[in-house]
Amino acid sequence: MGLAKLHARALRGMGAPEVVVEVHVANGLPSFSIVGLPDTEVKESRDRVRSAIQTSGFDFPARRITVNLAPADLPKDSGRYDLPIALGVLIASGLIKCKRDINKFEFAGELALDGGLRRINGALAISYNAIRSERAFVLPTNSAKEASLVDGVVIYAIDNLKQVVNWLTRELELTPYVGVADVLTEEENTVLDFKEVKGQIGVKKALEVAASGRHSILMVGNPGCGKSMLAQRLTGILPSLSTDEAIETASVYSISNNGFNLGQWKRVPFRQPHHSSSSVAIVGGGSHPKPGEISLSHNGVLFLDEIPEFDRKVLEVLREPLETKKINIARANLKVEFPADFQLIAAMNPCPCGNHGHHQNICKCTPEQVARYSGKLSAPLLDRIDMIVQIPHVKPDELQSLPSGESSSQVKERVLKSREIQLKRQKKLNYELNNQEIEEYCILNNKAKEILTQMSDKLGLSARAYYRLIKVARTVADLDTSEIITQSHVAQSAQYKRGV
Repeated sequence: MGLAKLHARALRGMGAPEVVVEVHVANGLPSFSIVGLPDTEVKESRDRVRSAIQTSGFDFPARRITVNLAPADLPKDSGRYDLPIALGVLIASGLIKCKRDINKFEFAGELALDGGLRRINGALAISYNAIRSERAFVLPTNSAKEASLVDGVVIYAIDNLKQVVNWLTRELELTPYVGVADVLTEEENTVLDFKEVKGQIGVKKALEVAASGRHSILMVGNPGCGKSMLAQRLTGILPSLSTDEAIETASVYSISNNGFNLGQWKRVPFRQPHHSSSSVAIVGGGSHPKPGEISLSHNGVLFLDEIPEFDRKVLEVLREPLETKKINIARANLKVEFPADFQLIAAMNPCPCGNHGHHQNICKCTPEQVARYSGKLSAPLLDRIDMIVQIPHVKPDELQSLPSGESSSQVKERVLKSREIQLKRQKKLNYELNNQEIEEYCILNNKAKEILTQMSDKLGLSARAYYRLIKVARTVADLDTSEIITQSHVAQSAQYKRGV
């Protein structure tokens, strides 16, 4: 009878490797087999494809049908292969005469039993890789808007199997789908504003420094002092994502279990997992690895509230991505890599009861309990946190008398100006500087060097913490529009590294 080859994509990590769907129809006893490491969803496509072909007005071929998903060593999952398999069966069996060069297209779509096409996960990731192969992308209409976020991709939006068949046989002409990426802009956050947090001037300044240089920060304070409230307002002083960053972030969400919400386009991600979350939920994984919270916060903020309550093993896993900005997940038959370039914001109480250091409430914890509680954060993890800030308790009478303070928009202006200085000077933000670049761009005057040496000895800093202290000082200087790091900049930076 015949052989047909169509192009599709798998989803593995941030990549979408190419898959060739080969359909061979031959004489023999009727059968329908799928090979090439298909999982259960792909194997079940036999019934969906058969029903969709018949309800679309075609006779299903009573032949021996073999579908090969190449390469054979790459696991295949989901129902996105339904459409290329169905088209392959129709073309290979001679039921339709294709008048378009199918090698110029990639196909994806899950078929309903009536021949309709359902939404697929990973449309943006597939679209991003399809344009690199210089192919157009054919997919369901309700996934086309997401795929169109990739600039320059040619998309054909299809509603059902019959429509795509008529298009391939040139009985129907379709115009490429026009996306809406240009009108999707971030709306200003009018709910969570810094001015709603009264007092805490020093902590607000610390968060401004953290936002400017994209430094990680740990806030320590009594219950109710405003740790969570402050952290949740951090994204309000961060710049919107660039187009490339937005595509990266959206691609991660696109291949996650929840998919990508178009309303979040170019918005800075903010993830706040509960402390009962498992290591798989935080770092990603599963039998078919999916991105975890650290990857879903890529190019955004990961907020770990009550960080000592997280499982110790979960916290220790954060050490690698905080340095490498990615996470590798290995299984027996595959290995995937997810991006994890996130800004860590953490909060904790000073002791188990939370009253240690409180001006009025009495702490009931023993010194051993306090030490054991703070000891839940290992020294290597604390070494990778740039800033540690003690948050004072605000008295009720002060809440009534204190002014509102600056709004998020006012703080954001200074953050944007500081980042502009950094990008102009070194083409990257301060948190990304390596040791050699620190020597080149972080110039300290003599008094600053003296204070840095004294503080390093007093705090017992490791080499990593030493360089991180300099990077924070560089950010403080940038906010002060100073080319040289002075003693006051180093002193302020050292105050953010006093320990838990």
